Amino acid sequence: MFIQTESTPNPATLKFLPGQTVLETGTADFPTREAAGNSPLASRIFDIEGTSGVFFGNDFVTVTKTDATEWDHVKPAILGAIMEHFQSGQPVMSGESDHASGHAEHTGPDQEIVVQIKELLDTRVRPAVAQDGGDITFHGFDRGVVYLHMQGACAGCPSSTLTLKMGIENLLRHYIPEVVEVRPVA
Repeated sequence: MFIQTESTPNPATLKFLPGQTVLETGTADFPTREAAGNSPLASRIFDIEGTSGVFFGNDFVTVTKTDATEWDHVKPAILGAIMEHFQSGQPVMSGESDHASGHAEHTGPDQEIVVQIKELLDTRVRPAVAQDGGDITFHGFDRGVVYLHMQGACAGCPSSTLTLKMGIENLLRHYIPEVVEVRPVA
């Protein structure tokens, strides 16, 4: 098994491509060791000292390291953990997990606007940020403000504010006049 690695715009995050499907649908974000309980693969990666976050996409795993950790010290161990996991035959996720869309539900008078926002995110934004090892999902819409949740390489990325304001906000405002601002949520 040959696992490729790619850098991301976030210097604390690397993208690992195992050459096979990681998740059939959606994404899975593990911002802490505790969140990794239903994933044998994420748990295995968190066992490596210096790991601060794990994120799964369709065909990639992104790993975020702590500031005090050097990639030269943890990258070989992460490659080994991913390889061992896929060779073991264990599932990536155990139990029932729903990560089909990743978007928060929204009901109410703005339902039509929210459907448009999610459609633009799914067709224009999410494929682009997946290339960088992350994901951006809808969290809420209130009085013209769209709240988005950044995951994987996007969380904590130095260029994420610029991406939100100059890219996503401009895109949404162009197609949906009711949108006045985009803000990140933790």
